[in-house]
Amino acid sequence: MLPSAYPIQFAALEQTWQAYVATGRLVPIPGFVPDPTVIQSWVRCLPRFDAHSKPRLSPAKDHAIETVLKTHADLLTIAIPYIEDIHQFIEGSNCALLLADGAARIMAIGGDQRAVAMIEALGLSQGAYWTEGKAGTNALGMVLITAMPSQVVGAEHFFQIYHHLVSTAAPIHDISGRITGILAVVGPLETATSHTISMVMAAARAISNQLQANHYLAEANRRLTEANTVLNAMHEGVLAWDETGRINQINPQAAEMFGLNPTKVLGVPLSDVLSIPPVIDNAIRNNQTLHDVEVHFERHQASINAVVSLSPIVEGAAHDQPVGYTAILRPIEQVRQLVSKQVGTQASLNLTDIPSVSSPMRQVLRQATIAARGHAPVLLRGEGGVGKNSLGRAIHNASERANKPFITINCGAIPHELMVSEFLGYDPDAATQGRPSKFELAHEGTLLLDQIANLSLEMQSALLHVIETKHIMRLQSTRLIPVDVRIIACTSVDLAQMVTEGGFLRPLYYAFGIFNFHVLPLRERKEDLAVLAERFLSRTAPDPSRTPVIDAEAMIALHRYPWPGNGRELENVLERALHQITDGVIRVVDLPEVVRSGRLLGASSPIPQPIISAAEAEREAIIRAGWACRGCVTEMAKHLEIGRTTLWRKLKRLNISPQQFKR
Repeated sequence: MLPSAYPIQFAALEQTWQAYVATGRLVPIPGFVPDPTVIQSWVRCLPRFDAHSKPRLSPAKDHAIETVLKTHADLLTIAIPYIEDIHQFIEGSNCALLLADGAARIMAIGGDQRAVAMIEALGLSQGAYWTEGKAGTNALGMVLITAMPSQVVGAEHFFQIYHHLVSTAAPIHDISGRITGILAVVGPLETATSHTISMVMAAARAISNQLQANHYLAEANRRLTEANTVLNAMHEGVLAWDETGRINQINPQAAEMFGLNPTKVLGVPLSDVLSIPPVIDNAIRNNQTLHDVEVHFERHQASINAVVSLSPIVEGAAHDQPVGYTAILRPIEQVRQLVSKQVGTQASLNLTDIPSVSSPMRQVLRQATIAARGHAPVLLRGEGGVGKNSLGRAIHNASERANKPFITINCGAIPHELMVSEFLGYDPDAATQGRPSKFELAHEGTLLLDQIANLSLEMQSALLHVIETKHIMRLQSTRLIPVDVRIIACTSVDLAQMVTEGGFLRPLYYAFGIFNFHVLPLRERKEDLAVLAERFLSRTAPDPSRTPVIDAEAMIALHRYPWPGNGRELENVLERALHQITDGVIRVVDLPEVVRSGRLLGASSPIPQPIISAAEAEREAIIRAGWACRGCVTEMAKHLEIGRTTLWRKLKRLNISPQQFKR
């Protein structure tokens, strides 16, 4: 019924219905305009139903009704109180209130008992469908089609059996805008009024709003639960406060870090429970963010060190005015463990992995085993490339500190003007983000100082202080930080001579007096060469299942060479040879010229040069010609000033193939 159709012209409406169901055509009546949506419904119903018969309704079975009620439990919980409230206002009007689902299936009936009995007698009980396809033209079916509130009065119903009724309905929408339910009022024809549709529409909208509010509330609770779960599961501490400085959120990790009760500090000003570090206070005043800044908080005269990331909390468009701040806190020990894993190279090298065929090397490993059981500083002396760093790592892994940090520092790679700040670190202030000392990073572990002779005298003094007191004081700080670090130093310089010349502190040199041993160069322990070569080849072979081998002549050449670069030079030579071979065998021809000849480059070398025979010199000359001429025998013979046939004979005798030089 159109709102403009009041007062209702019942006679004209009845006459229009009778003419349409009889002829299928509308008969114009002066002064009467039927509702177009009702007429469209009649058009759909006329071919399907007999308007004078009783509609064939098929109510749902009990188990189906129970399923529907469970599915729409939230809707029923919200809508039933509204139905009861509406009934209080219209009680005595002989009207029934209906709640249907999104398919116009009746879920609940309320209102006056006479009205409820009346519609149930018509077959429109709980579980029945009030769709247009079942009950013809009616308000609930019209709502499904138009998605708008609807009122169907008297003869507007297609079935004559409903002409004594007026039905009014409005849709209930869910969060997505889909019709999830229908609220309806059905009563006698004499109760028809335009106010009924307003009441039903307002109630349906209120139910829709409550459904949406409940959805948002449930979603917010889920998000809050997720957020709390994430906060509690984080290894880092989380602390949040509003723009007034009052604590809004603190997770158990942050509470444990500061020794706080989470429930008691909520709403308490942050400054009442902790001292705010200057760097954080400065960031708040300047509306800045901080990323992984080391700070220390003060609580009850105790210092808590942490790494902090600070982010302002903004709302809406006012990004320049934060409504709060969130701090992610990580205990400094946790950060040190992470640095240990990523930077500290948890070495897997053991003392048994170091070749020790020669007697001097076996003696060194015995001393290293004893040093691993001790706590005093260790000094490893020897030429560059003899494996001092590897030996230091093996000592660490054999000690009780094996699972703790192992930090290696090349003292020769740090400029003198930066050395103190790099080693000792410095405390943060309002303008800088501090830095921990290397001793703190290696706390409870080992700090290996390579090329310790390059330390400045100032740094030598600081190192001696740490060894003696086991405390560190950062630059620009008055805090004493306890550190437990095992120092292993490596040097290729005569420190005793440096002490005499005043370049190395005598007390520091004596501090290394307990475990102080010398690693001999490779030329003085040639027995270890074959094992060193074998282990390197097995470790770096392109095919792990097939380790390259060194033939006898190549091994003789390796033993003849004095190896001024020690083990490091041996590895470089073998790696170069690996790129030369194709059949898994390293031959003399695959070795560098300086190694093949057994002579060092440079005439002023203090190392005595080995004597080679005439046959060896001839072989070396042929190999050099082969590389220079890329295996072309004619050119090789020309440069060697011998006949081509003679060269072929020598190549065959020396087991040298020209193809080797063409790679």
